[in-house]
Amino acid sequence: MQSSLVVVLECAAPVARLEHILVSRNAVPVKERLIFAMDVADCDEARRLTAELGDAVHFYKIGLELMMSGGYFELMDWMLDRGKKVFADLKFFDIPATVGSAVRQLKDRGASFVTVHGNQSIMEAAADNKGDQLKVLAVTLLTSLDRGDLDDLGFACDVESLVLSRARRALEAGCDGVISSGLEAAKLREFIDHRLLVITPGIRPVDNREEGDQKRIVSVEQAFANGADHIVVGRPIRDAKSPKAAAEAIQKTIAAQFAK
Repeated sequence: MQSSLVVVLECAAPVARLEHILVSRNAVPVKERLIFAMDVADCDEARRLTAELGDAVHFYKIGLELMMSGGYFELMDWMLDRGKKVFADLKFFDIPATVGSAVRQLKDRGASFVTVHGNQSIMEAAADNKGDQLKVLAVTLLTSLDRGDLDDLGFACDVESLVLSRARRALEAGCDGVISSGLEAAKLREFIDHRLLVITPGIRPVDNREEGDQKRIVSVEQAFANGADHIVVGRPIRDAKSPKAAAEAIQKTIAAQFAK
């Protein structure tokens, strides 16, 4: 699927430099800046972990693994009933009409975000069908890919140029934000300003820098200093001895960043 995706991406040189503050200006409640990636095997485990995390996490990303386990929308409703926000990380990538229909089906389910891949017409179809509440996030480049992967996929441009090109296209298509590594977040703020939300996965707290399958990683502090609106954190919370304590520690770090 990734090799199909990159055929529709294009590289572009950065536009002229702009001067402005990088830190997020979007009015996001501080406790909602952390999005927990609920990457578990089934919905029962997701409910158990949500209950364990309690008020330490307010925003959850639920993706393809849970979709395929069954009970995805029941889980979403369960989370929404408990006052949680939900990010449907489904990475829609198909012909524009199909993506548009899928987003239209999702728009009234209560999710705050949904992800899409693809070219201009795919992103436009998603944006045209999102309604008033659902925000469409375009994936720029998966954080599991690096320069070597781009070489394997036939791209001569650098990662930064590709991410900036994708972000400009997402803005033109009417998307609300982008998924981007914190390594490129600063350039996005520089060239796209604050017109798009920037959601940054690949976060590793300072004392937990194992990469796993993530290659372009940053710390919590670096992500927000570079302009992220939200960070997505999975394994450093899920696999901690105390997931709630790990989430609370990250929330404390975020609060300190926005108290400056």
